[in-house]
Amino acid sequence: MTRTFDAIIVGAGQAGPPLAARLTAAGMHVALVERKLVGGTCVNTGCTPTKTLVASAYAAHLARRAGDYGIATGAVGVDMKAVVARVQSVVAASRSGGEQALETMARLTFLRGHARFTAPQTIAVDGEELTAPRIFLNVGGRALVPDMPGVGDVPHLDNTDMVTLDTVPAHLVVVGGSYVGLEFAQIFRRLGAAVTVVERGDRLIAHEDEDVSAAVRTILEDEGIVVRTGADCIGFAPHEQGVSVSVQCSSGDPVVVGSHVLLAVGRHPNTDDLGLEIAGVETDDRGYIIVDETLATNVPGIWALGDCNGRGAFTHTAYNDFEIVAANLLDGDHRTLAQRIPGYALYTDPPLGRVGLTEAAARASGRAVLVTTRPMTRVGRAVEKGETKGFMKIVADAESKRILGAAILGTGGDEAIHGILDMMNADQPIDTLRWAVPIHPTVSELIPTMLQDLHR
Repeated sequence: MTRTFDAIIVGAGQAGPPLAARLTAAGMHVALVERKLVGGTCVNTGCTPTKTLVASAYAAHLARRAGDYGIATGAVGVDMKAVVARVQSVVAASRSGGEQALETMARLTFLRGHARFTAPQTIAVDGEELTAPRIFLNVGGRALVPDMPGVGDVPHLDNTDMVTLDTVPAHLVVVGGSYVGLEFAQIFRRLGAAVTVVERGDRLIAHEDEDVSAAVRTILEDEGIVVRTGADCIGFAPHEQGVSVSVQCSSGDPVVVGSHVLLAVGRHPNTDDLGLEIAGVETDDRGYIIVDETLATNVPGIWALGDCNGRGAFTHTAYNDFEIVAANLLDGDHRTLAQRIPGYALYTDPPLGRVGLTEAAARASGRAVLVTTRPMTRVGRAVEKGETKGFMKIVADAESKRILGAAILGTGGDEAIHGILDMMNADQPIDTLRWAVPIHPTVSELIPTMLQDLHR
């Protein structure tokens, strides 16, 4: 027997549940299928646990710096089991709230199990078939295990393992010098581990401008993290002290020995076992579901939202995918991915808030570019807090006088960036923000002043 619904949603990550709420509120009968944990990566192994860990690591770091503020403390100790217990408590509360909302939602059938296509409009869940004219895939992704020599011969960790690790590694080797790897590197260094970051490329966070990349590296190295870039010979072998990681074949120490190894080299979409080929849904060569600007796949009536479509790798982009689909289906709107201005943050301390184009990308576009920068040593709020590492940068179009992008690497950067993000979304010229009257003392108050210094 096949059960019929108005819509089926596969996955209870950041796009699925709010979409279910909108569809059921519109009178539709909806089935939502989740095979594992409600909340997806963000709640269970991503944003929520990692930023809770960041908070504990910051507390330990600040306690060690207490003397800088005239405060006397004793020796600073880390109870890693208590740290992880706090993390899991925060995660459980968030997940429980999401589960309760789904279990009590009117006109929603919430199913636990593995969903797989048996036809373009039919999904099987543990032997039961469901059909609907609208199917939404919100299946997320997982950590990528790289095809590197010896990787299958040694124990290794991913982001899921790191947020439940209740001991401090003697020496954590992080393979991958991008956003996830750098956050964990600083977290565990502050919690007491020796840390080495190994990156194949010539610099960290290669998608950022070179000055941002260099500043982040300096921040990490100042805390005792060893950074090995240009690692052209990465491989793994068992070692009596843990894992031997080969790094470079030409220069420098060729091997790093760690007690633990974290693989942070990218993500892979959870699309392998959905039966997409049966439904005729196309994927790219990395397994991401191909969608158009409205999140629709090549098969009518099937959409893909969140990490599995390769069009965004963040909680906020997944949620915006839901907003686009709901606006188009229910509100008579025409929203597209092209209207989304990319913004994100790297949650090292200090954090990096980013929006729009990098300076390098803006120049490569052929535009006449205006740039302004200011070190955090010249930001009063940063000086008062004793947190002056980093800098601020704004890039604008010389002709249209519109902001093209910005980077705020500094205390409060993940919050201050939103003033610029809002201006870009509103498509306002520089002078609109230039004549704002911001609150003192804040990090954001320097943005109008910086705009006066824009130069070619």
